Amino acid sequence: MAAKKPFGGYTICFKGCDDTAEKIFGSGKIAPSEMTKKIWAYVKKKGIAGK
Repeated sequence: MAAKKPFGGYTICFKGCDDTAEKIFGSGKIAPSEMTKKIWAYVKKKGIAGK
């Protein structure tokens, strides 16, 4: 049986990234939807998403 494709067809590799969660999300409280937006902005900025 073939491995299931990741949701959306994307794979993300954070290997070699030294940024902390606080640097990505900030030090204040944020909603989960805002967290998702910040993760994707970071992924796109660093070019760590592959298809």
